[in-house]
Amino acid sequence: DALSSMKGVQMLTPSLGFKVINTRGFSNTTNVRFAQLVDGIDNQTPHIGAPIANVLCPSDLDIEKVEIIQGVASALYGMNATNGLANFSTKNPFYSEGITFRQQFGVNHVNNTNNISPKIYNESNLRWAKVLNPKWAFKINLGLTEGYDWIADNRTDLNPLANQTTGLLGSDNPAFDAVNGYGNESSNRKTLVLGGKNYVVARTGYRELDVVDYSLQNWKGDAALFYRPNEKTTISYTYRTAFLNSVYQRSNRFRLDDYFLQQNILQFKNPFLQIKAYVNAENTGNSYNLRSMAENIDRNFKTDDIWFADYTKSFNNALKLNPNVAQAHQTARQMADNGRPQPNTPLFQRKIDTLSQINNWDIGAALKVRAQLVHTEGVLDVGKMLDSKVNLQVGADFRQYMIVPDGNYFINPKDSIHNLTYSKYGFFIHASQDFLNHKLRISVALRADKNEYFDLKWNPRLTAVYALTENDFLRFSYQKGYRFPSIFEGFSNINSGGVKRIGGLKVMSNGIFENSWLKSSIDAFQATVLKDVNTVGLTQAAAIEKNKTLLQRNTYTYLQPEQMHAFEGGYRGVIGSKLFFDIDGYYNSYADFIAQVEASVPNTTDEIQIPTFLYTKAKQNRYRLWTNSKTTVYNYGVGLDIRYVLSDQYSIAANASYAALKKTDQNDGLEDGFNTPKWMGNLSFNGTKVYEDLNFNVTLKYQSAYYWQSFLVNGDVPSVFKVDCHLSYLLKQAKCYIKIGATNVLNQYYYGYLGGSQIGGYYYTTLTYGF
Repeated sequence: DALSSMKGVQMLTPSLGFKVINTRGFSNTTNVRFAQLVDGIDNQTPHIGAPIANVLCPSDLDIEKVEIIQGVASALYGMNATNGLANFSTKNPFYSEGITFRQQFGVNHVNNTNNISPKIYNESNLRWAKVLNPKWAFKINLGLTEGYDWIADNRTDLNPLANQTTGLLGSDNPAFDAVNGYGNESSNRKTLVLGGKNYVVARTGYRELDVVDYSLQNWKGDAALFYRPNEKTTISYTYRTAFLNSVYQRSNRFRLDDYFLQQNILQFKNPFLQIKAYVNAENTGNSYNLRSMAENIDRNFKTDDIWFADYTKSFNNALKLNPNVAQAHQTARQMADNGRPQPNTPLFQRKIDTLSQINNWDIGAALKVRAQLVHTEGVLDVGKMLDSKVNLQVGADFRQYMIVPDGNYFINPKDSIHNLTYSKYGFFIHASQDFLNHKLRISVALRADKNEYFDLKWNPRLTAVYALTENDFLRFSYQKGYRFPSIFEGFSNINSGGVKRIGGLKVMSNGIFENSWLKSSIDAFQATVLKDVNTVGLTQAAAIEKNKTLLQRNTYTYLQPEQMHAFEGGYRGVIGSKLFFDIDGYYNSYADFIAQVEASVPNTTDEIQIPTFLYTKAKQNRYRLWTNSKTTVYNYGVGLDIRYVLSDQYSIAANASYAALKKTDQNDGLEDGFNTPKWMGNLSFNGTKVYEDLNFNVTLKYQSAYYWQSFLVNGDVPSVFKVDCHLSYLLKQAKCYIKIGATNVLNQYYYGYLGGSQIGGYYYTTLTYGF
């Protein structure tokens, strides 16, 4: 929560259990462009290709500091650091030993709009660090978080104009598709000829509330053993693990059940050499896809063919008795849904239990992935070894992903028997030196990364810092960065609700790009044919022939690495001894954005028949393909951070950031969503020891409205204004620290992004006891 008060930091909340950090735009709930490290160790989950927030992070008790680097950092940190990174540094047991226990109780869902009573939140953390002798020390961290998650129940219709030509709008729309309703998406809709007109009709589906358990539970812990053969050398082994039950969002939303993560880390550090090797492993347990769950409960009740046939028959019967078309549609739905499993019944829960174990999203909903990430890295400080005036470091790393093919989410296209592997290696050199009597520091770095599916990519970096005075500094940097496709972007193989999501590497999608037609043109074609049938009176065949020129062949092709150039300048200084400020500006250019395009391959090679096949869903294979945008995108922004010390006890801090997106003329609309407010700001008033050991902080937060773009939902996110505050007091004799506070204390429910939960106030009390 505190990190969201930093200049330029955007925080998304997919769940009460974790938050997603981002800087510099192009944000989403699976942020593959922002790296998250713990003591320099990447804590991403392998198959996702991004960190699952703080699920595998240490608790606050063991965090010494957090460093946020905004903007591209690929030259020094490699893959996935094109937007920035956060590095969480933990406490060394040699310098911070003892036993500390922290207990937090909180409450959320106060005045919830879904008629849910307030829920208790519990977070317990224990840290034990001990120096055994001058050479050996250990630490152990244990944590448990329990609560009831924020609820996603946005009922806005994503398909409001599907039946505009027949006047069926709003609640009368038979193709209604709520943002957080599943099983009524495009693959669950059909165009029916009823009473001489064409109507788009969707299956009923279920609300997210119906198919998910919002209970939150996160067990996590780590144990580390440290050995110091001398004062300057440390060898350590760390085992970190986490067990999670929560809600997660990607293109779809998921219930993570019995989700298990592990990390084994071995490190060697001395002033001249640092070596680290680690393995991240994940097992998704009994997790499932909410959309697939909803649509397959429907389909398990009745197949699409039977349901739509029943709907058609009931509509025609109802229309004979009453000429009201809207009422006939409602009657038809009631009759077709007769006997359908109802939420909160034993039958419904049995369906969830059964489908959550079927690893085929055409008939089930299970997410069954087992994956590992192996990474080794070494850095040698040549400058220190040679006692040179030039700071010089060289380093190299190797990374490999290993995925167990499950036949649904991942397959091995080369060898179905063995694990799927995906690897890269890289090396870098970094040098810096001071000039002009130590007033100017120039730093240069060059990194090269080689992925097994792509050519060698070079990432250069140049920075300059100039000291105007002892407390005033100018800075400038230029960097180039690449991002290789994540394993999900390169190798996914998911059949999700009649649409197959295919990785963009040629080994996965060979032939599909060449023979497919763009879904955007198919949608426009189908809508125009529907209009001509309903309003002009053309036959369906005549309307298809008239409008077939609207169809466009797919012009996109196989995945390439994403690349960017970044320029940044800043000024940091002090006025007097009370006013501290930092201002920066940046300008980035992105090319070859890794994004998704939807396309269909008709089940015919007859050019004459292709338009007819593309009008009917049953006569085409639909795909969502990972590819590259053809648009060159520029984004730029500025940020200002100010802190004013009123006295020894009081201070005021404020920051504001502006971020904007600029596209070039060849905009193809395929670039990833910018998903970032133009304006974000924080204003804080802080008091330290205002009465004995009483402290307080009040922070006002604002972010402007912005446009959210994702494959789940597109639309405007309203602006957000909220207030966070806390009081804290240290009981010295009892060695107990008491904190009482609230985030969003005014309890104004808001959406951080579309498709996600509504977030209200959270009120808490924390007791920290150390000895």
